[in-house]
Amino acid sequence: MKKNQKLLFILLTTFFLLLSLFLIERDLYRYDKVTYFEFKTLLREGKVQDVVIKKKEIYGKFLESAADTLSQIRKTPVKVGTYFKTVYPDDPELFKLLEEKGINYEVKPDSNLWVTVLSWVLPFVLLFLFWIFLLRRFAGPDGGIMSIGKSKAKVYVEKEIKVTFQDVAGVDEAVEELKEIIEYLKNPQKFVRLGAKIPKGVLLVGPPGTGKTLLAKAVAGEADVPFISISGSSFVEMFVGVGAARVRDLFAQAEALAPCIIFIDEIDAVGRVRGISPTGGAEEREHTLTQLLTEMDGFDPKKGVIIIAATNRPEILDPALLRPGRFDRVVVVDRPDLKGREAILRLHCREIKLAPDVDLKVIAARTPGMVGAELANIVNEAALLAARKGKDAVGMEDFEEAIDRVVAGLARKSRYLSPEEKRRIAYHEAGHAICAAVFTPKEKVHRVSIIPRGVAALGYTLQLPEEEKYLLTKEELLAKVCVLFGGRVAEELVFGEVSTGAQNDLEKATEIARAMVLDYGMSEVLGPQTFRKREHLFLDVPFKERELVSEETARLIDEEISKILKSCYDKTKELLQAEREKLDRMAELLLQKEVLEGEELEKILYTHNS
Repeated sequence: MKKNQKLLFILLTTFFLLLSLFLIERDLYRYDKVTYFEFKTLLREGKVQDVVIKKKEIYGKFLESAADTLSQIRKTPVKVGTYFKTVYPDDPELFKLLEEKGINYEVKPDSNLWVTVLSWVLPFVLLFLFWIFLLRRFAGPDGGIMSIGKSKAKVYVEKEIKVTFQDVAGVDEAVEELKEIIEYLKNPQKFVRLGAKIPKGVLLVGPPGTGKTLLAKAVAGEADVPFISISGSSFVEMFVGVGAARVRDLFAQAEALAPCIIFIDEIDAVGRVRGISPTGGAEEREHTLTQLLTEMDGFDPKKGVIIIAATNRPEILDPALLRPGRFDRVVVVDRPDLKGREAILRLHCREIKLAPDVDLKVIAARTPGMVGAELANIVNEAALLAARKGKDAVGMEDFEEAIDRVVAGLARKSRYLSPEEKRRIAYHEAGHAICAAVFTPKEKVHRVSIIPRGVAALGYTLQLPEEEKYLLTKEELLAKVCVLFGGRVAEELVFGEVSTGAQNDLEKATEIARAMVLDYGMSEVLGPQTFRKREHLFLDVPFKERELVSEETARLIDEEISKILKSCYDKTKELLQAEREKLDRMAELLLQKEVLEGEELEKILYTHNS
């Protein structure tokens, strides 16, 4: 709690206590005091009524003529109110006198001062505590409801940013694009004197985990300027107008700290395409986006404020954000290639003690498609495994196990498999391995295992590509389908029936065949045309089929997909029938050792291929 809030609580508490004491005091001294002699005189003359007798005091109500009697007794004019009180000397004759005069009286025990205090103070204390509860409920580390229009941005000053381009790897092209921004922030006059205008905003686009936030911090660290970081979702609240107010406050902060960098992460949360609201009015998010566009238009680039935003869904951003004068430059931060993954691994292994047998090139080859965050996780997982085993250094075995954990899941050696199931799994994986060695020779089989992993994987066959490939030919796609069918075909040849173990293989094979027909135009019957479009640019979201496909075309699509799958299945069956001896030998070895790799695997699969 902040100091000013504590001071406010103390002042309010003091006020309530003083008010309570005042009310108690008023309650105790609202009666006119009379002597017991005056009281008995008034009682004999019938000038009092409704008497309350306590242990030490008597309370009662005056009649209107009581003032005259008191004036005569005191020999001075007296004004009295409605009520009086006097002491009670334990007079036994008092009750007789009250009964003779026919005055209503009541005997009560003495009231406790604490009861009186609590009767007044307790309600105020409860109200005060409830008020504190509400304040804390709405308050938060950013000021809560009392500062709802304030920006939630975190400001990092120059000394707090330790990240530089030395801490970034695998995104060399993006780094080169951003170096110009750094040069401008360090020496803006170099550009201004020539009339050049630096881009107001830079949009970093790429899949999750590729290092977009790290790049933005590295730019701030290299330029040695303050870094203001905020998430796109922090602008949007349930209260109307809050988002726009936070945008204004954010740019006001930036102007005060200039030169600086504003980084908006996940800008798609606030920068989506504007449209008609389903409720019939403009949404709060659209007001926030409009305010953001206005602030970017009115911002003076000469002040040295650069806006960097990141997203993995650029296709849903409002076009107004991407026009010149706002986010002028779009920098793609894509998944690293083989060389990039090796550089990222070296970066994360700087503080890891590695054993001599560790080959980062092999590890990079084993992790195709992985981003920087996933590679960092693998390095950390390998270090944890080595520490758990009490090793002095992290070895290649630990990295292999870490990759298997991340890709396939935790090894479940305790899972009981019957001998028949284990034998079926061994033949299934042996079928995959033999087909991979023949149909995809450029992606050598690195390891075959029948140890259950994760939730559903009962075994796996791992291949290592000799080089990164960004294009696949029709023959290569058909070869991948054949490899996927290897496990099911092996089960059918050996056991005479198939099992549910090939479900994932069938799913992948069918998707490849569908993509060949619907997306790549590789069907001779349908010709060079596509029938689906990608929903998201960087997310692995399934393709969406067009609705405007005739029934005849849909029938032809199904026929072509079935034709491709059947052709590959027959080709795989023909191969494994010819290699039945090798299939049996490899399955028996897997049953004995559970894992095959290295020279032993090379000898089985590639002896006749070399």
